[in-house]
Amino acid sequence: MARACLSLGSNLEPETHLRAAIDALRARFGHVLVSQVYRTRAVGFDGGDFLNAAAVVDTDLEPQALDAWLHALEDAHGRDRSGPRFGDRTLDIDLVLYDERIVEGPGHLRVPRDELRHAFVLRPLAEIVPDAVEPRSGRTLAQLWAESPERDVPMVAVPDF
Repeated sequence: MARACLSLGSNLEPETHLRAAIDALRARFGHVLVSQVYRTRAVGFDGGDFLNAAAVVDTDLEPQALDAWLHALEDAHGRDRSGPRFGDRTLDIDLVLYDERIVEGPGHLRVPRDELRHAFVLRPLAEIVPDAVEPRSGRTLAQLWAESPERDVPMVAVPDF
């Protein structure tokens, strides 16, 4: 079994889609460690606020198979891939870390994900798995968050999610 760290986000009916995504992760993988949910501004485009969270699962799937399963889950929630790369979305789930492996695969599969530098990905992951190691730098998520230039990016915790 491998430990996979995921980033979840939505800005179209976000409460509905994030709750359903977490339920689907639990149905497939059993125990899922889920972070606090945060409201953040869109990054890379002018759009509505996102709800973002992180999740950690133990998986028997290899990275490519897990990435395909996550894409199918996004598609099941109406993810439209025909528009620009950065845009509004019902559900976005990225495989950010997979144990301490470095993976490059088909499509946009790249682990660790470059988006780990953004507060909306790094902060929730650092809160739930601070000792996880980013394999390119050899640094823990807690260390990366402590040094992050995005520590002051506004992120509002969503209570009772």
